[in-house]
Amino acid sequence: MQDNARPHVAGVCQQFLQDEGTDAMDWAAHSPDLSPIEHIWDIMSRSIHQRHVAPQTVQELVDALVQVWEEIPQETIRHPHEEHAQALVQR
Repeated sequence: MQDNARPHVAGVCQQFLQDEGTDAMDWAAHSPDLSPIEHIWDIMSRSIHQRHVAPQTVQELVDALVQVWEEIPQETIRHPHEEHAQALVQR
């Protein structure tokens, strides 16, 4: 699936898929993402952005991401769509 993100619609990416004989389904922009890791990245990104002081170096960012990862409940990691589905229903 392609969600129309710039990296996915770049010519080099499209050419690679064509060269490999891969057909990709189009996915409407702003549609719910079905990739479980995307939900985890979203949780981590929101947590980092909510900090009072943003990481200033790569090492600070790495440390912050490790800390955020360790704070995510295992249940959320095992079933990331449940939290995302609840958020969509509340909108």
